[in-house]
Parts: sequence; structure tokens; C-alpha cells
Amino acid sequence: MAKEENILKEEVQKPEEAEVEQKQEPQANRKEQKKEHKKIEELEKKLAESEKIVAELETKFKDAKDDFIRLMAEFETFRRRNAEERLNLVGNASAETIKGLLPVLDDCERAIAILATSSDDAAREGTELIYNKLMGYLKTKGLTVIEAKGQKFDVDFHEAVTQFPVSDESQKGMVIDVVQTGYLLNGKVLRYAKVVVGA
Repeated sequence: MAKEENILKEEVQKPEEAEVEQKQEPQANRKEQKKEHKKIEELEKKLAESEKIVAELETKFKDAKDDFIRLMAEFETFRRRNAEERLNLVGNASAETIKGLLPVLDDCERAIAILATSSDDAAREGTELIYNKLMGYLKTKGLTVIEAKGQKFDVDFHEAVTQFPVSDESQKGMVIDVVQTGYLLNGKVLRYAKVVVGA
């Protein structure tokens, strides 16, 4: 009988223990939920901070990329200008050198004109040879003669020294004589042709 009473007591105690355990379980679950909730909040904060950092880095990257593109454009402009200036410098240097040689060409032309009526063939041929060599070299550098005689007077290429009255109407406004030969260097006027124009 004592055994039965013990069993009954145990059975009576078991539901009470079960109730206590049930009461303790929700409290444990609540604590775990609170911990998980805190972890979730912490993770959300970290995620928000990470997104903020990513946004800042993207902005910095975009700014750096814009700066880089701008810098490359400026460098390309600088490089192009530098190349143009170098070409202009070389072109101007060669133009000045060739301009300095034009009086020599003028002297050769005068000498050839004078020696054309002379009986000294060797002097004429020698002068023509020098003139042709010099002119040939200068032509390789872009020098060309401005054709003036018999052409219509053009202020872009000719400089009128004087006007000469002509009886033929077709000669009016035309170049009837060249006082000094004009030259172009690579298509640009190096020296205007000094001419006499029919009036």
C-alpha cells in the first residue's frame, strides 16, 4: 500500500512539475527570442552601416572615375597642343631659314637673266646649275613659285608695285611684269610677288 501511495504521489507531483516546466519553457523561449531579436537588430545595423559604406565608396569611385576621365581629356588636349606647337616651331624655323635664302634665289635669277645675253656659256650654265639645285632642294621642303606674269591680279598672292597704262583692254587688271618673284611654303604665302599691273 505504501508503494501505491508513492506512485499516486509521484503521479500527483508529475503534473505539478510539468506545470512548472511549462512555465519555465516560455520564459526560456522568451529569453532566446530576445537574444535572437537583439542579434537580428545588430545584424540589421551592421547591414545598414555596410550599405552606407558601400554607397560612400561608390560615390568616391564615381568621383575618382570622373576625375580620371577629366585628367585624361586634359592630358590629351595638352599632348595635341604640344605636338601642334612643336610642328609650328619646326615650320616657323624652316620658314625663316627658307625666307633667308630667297635673296640668293633672286640673285641667281638676275644673274641668269644677265648671262642669257652673255657669250660666257660656262658662267650661265654654272649659275643655272646652282639655281636649279637650290630650287630643287627648297621644293622638297614645300617651296613653290607664285605664277604671276599674265595672271589676273590677286591681292592674296600679288603686291602691286605700280600700275602701267595699257592700250589693250584685255591687259587691264592683269599682271604685265614681275619685279620680285613670290613664293608659297606648304600652300601659305611666304613672300608676295611684287608686280606691275596693267591699268
